[in-house]
Amino acid sequence: MVTNINGINVHVRSWNDHLSPTLVCLHGFTGSANTWQPLANEVPIRVVAIDLMGHGATDAPDDVVHYTMDAQLEILDKLFKQLGLHSFILLGYSLGGRVALSYAVHYPKKIQHLILESASPGLEKTEDRLTRQEADNQLAQSIEQNGLKAFVEKWENIPLFASQKKLPKAVQQTVREERLQQREKGLANSLRGIGTGVMPPLWNRLHQLKMPVTLITGQLDTKFVAIAESMRERIQQVEHRTINGVGHAIHVENLAEFATIVKEVFQEI
Repeated sequence: MVTNINGINVHVRSWNDHLSPTLVCLHGFTGSANTWQPLANEVPIRVVAIDLMGHGATDAPDDVVHYTMDAQLEILDKLFKQLGLHSFILLGYSLGGRVALSYAVHYPKKIQHLILESASPGLEKTEDRLTRQEADNQLAQSIEQNGLKAFVEKWENIPLFASQKKLPKAVQQTVREERLQQREKGLANSLRGIGTGVMPPLWNRLHQLKMPVTLITGQLDTKFVAIAESMRERIQQVEHRTINGVGHAIHVENLAEFATIVKEVFQEI
């Protein structure tokens, strides 16, 4: 389904529409709603997945202002109202995790349970944010100058995704095809508008979260395991689950265990 919000065409996929409760899923950088289909096949609940700005079949505007966190949150909230979603479980992975956390901070009463997979509240220190902004701007320019295929070949070989090399070739190919379906402008502007360096950091607002929060990390992704541990110390109702033998994309690398955690969450509601 494609719906127009604030002049932007937003693409939404859903599965198991006759079931409840509802799980809303937000993908990572270079991903799309399609990444959640295997999970939807494993969980007996309604799953709604959204292509974030510049990704998948959602528009990729030229103006970076459309990609800011504030702009994304406004579109999501209007979309949820349009879909009649007033109370739901919210799951976000990586980039989608940062968006999900930001949404939960701004609209806490709508979230029954927040699930964050390999996610961060941003960078606390100004100098770290500036360094990251510069790196993301350089990467954005590289994507626009060298094209999508060159970027994907480089991106899939960064250390963050090293553990995915052990996956079956068919799974690796599915991930690669999803990345290759993106657009240069959408990815570049996503980095400029909503990258970790420009995201308003949320560390000092984690204590405000009243809903239950589940943090999921992969054992091999040591950076995000450490981030989740630091987050755990600041959140009131929180559980941190680390999955052995996998890296950043747990829902891809160990779908069965990831789906089990999601099932446990909605069985508590």
